[in-house]
Amino acid sequence: MKVFLVAAVLAVAAADSPAPYHPTPAPYHPTPAYKPAPYHPQTQYKEEARPFAFEYAVNDHYTGTNFARNEQSDGHNVQGYYSVVLPDGRTQHVKYTADHYGGYNAEVTYDGEAAYPEQHSAYKPAPYKPAPYHPAPAYKPAPYHPAPAYKPTPAYKPAHY
Repeated sequence: MKVFLVAAVLAVAAADSPAPYHPTPAPYHPTPAYKPAPYHPQTQYKEEARPFAFEYAVNDHYTGTNFARNEQSDGHNVQGYYSVVLPDGRTQHVKYTADHYGGYNAEVTYDGEAAYPEQHSAYKPAPYKPAPYHPAPAYKPAPYHPAPAYKPTPAYKPAHY
């Protein structure tokens, strides 16, 4: 039996040896060569010049509003004028031109002198008089009624000594 036991241990020991390690090489995948997407520029449409002209004016004596404006364009250059009455009494006139090359150019002029009238109050305020102070409670206290007093009655008979 000993022989059998020794043979079994030797068989197990021989079967336990690991296989040699041979790592698998990493797979080779070449990077794909991408073609750039085809470039299609946006279609450019030549827009026709759209000339315009307009004019308006407002003069309302009730509210004091007074302004005017006019503007003309040949589709490329814009020329215009506007005027407005300022709160200080002057009238501001602006003549302007605008185009794609020179930008917005304005010539501003003023008519009249700035007037700042002195303010006079329409009423005379009364002198300050503090209100008379009379301390009083903020609430009316409830009237006091004493609770009735009852003599307790014993629940047992007193002991006789």
